[in-house]
Amino acid sequence: MPSLFEPGPYALWQLFALAVVVVCASGAAVYLIRKHVAADGDGLPDAVFWDLFAGLAIVAPAVILPALAAPWAGLLLGVLAVAAATASYFWTPRVLSRREDRRVFRHIAASNEAAAARHRSAVARWQRYELDPAHGIDYPAMSDPRQPETAALIRAMKAAERLRGGTDAGYAPAVARLEQALADAERAAGVGQDTTTRPAGRPTADPARG
Repeated sequence: MPSLFEPGPYALWQLFALAVVVVCASGAAVYLIRKHVAADGDGLPDAVFWDLFAGLAIVAPAVILPALAAPWAGLLLGVLAVAAATASYFWTPRVLSRREDRRVFRHIAASNEAAAARHRSAVARWQRYELDPAHGIDYPAMSDPRQPETAALIRAMKAAERLRGGTDAGYAPAVARLEQALADAERAAGVGQDTTTRPAGRPTADPARG
C-alpha cells in the first residue's frame, strides 16, 4: 500500500488538501468560539464547547495521522493550524464589528424611513395653519412664534429638517420630538376644543363656512 506522502504527483495534492482542511477548521473554530463568547458575556456557553470539540475533532486527526507517516508533514500542518487559529483570533473582532455596524446601519435606515413618513405627515398637519385661511383665523397661536409652544414647535421642525435625508440615528428621535411639540402647540392653541372651552378672546370659526 503506497505511503500517504510517497514521492509522486498525488502526494502534493494530498498535502495541499490536508492543509486546506486544517486551516479552514482551525480558523472557523476560533471564529465561532469568539463569536459565541462575544454574544454571551456571562460565561462560556455550551456552543463554545462544541465549537472547540468540532475543531479539534477535525484538526487533530488531520495533523497527527500524517505525522505518523512523515513527521515533517505533521509539523507543517501543525504550524498551519496554529497560524490560522492565531490569525482568526485577531481578525474575528474586526469581522464581528463590521457585521454589527451593518446591522445597526440597516436598523437606522429602516427607522429613518418610517420617521420620514411621520415627518411629512407632521409638516402637512402644521401647514394647515399656515396655508388654510380658516385654520389660520381659528387658531392664530399656531403661527405666532411669541407663543412658547409655537416657538418650541418651530425649533423642533428646524432640528428635524436638518437631519432629514441622512443616516443620522438622531433623526427618528427628532421627528418624535416634533410630533410632541406639534401636539403641545395644538393643545395650547385650543385645537380640538369646542366653542365653550376655547380660551376667551380667541375668534371662532364662522358657522356659515361649515
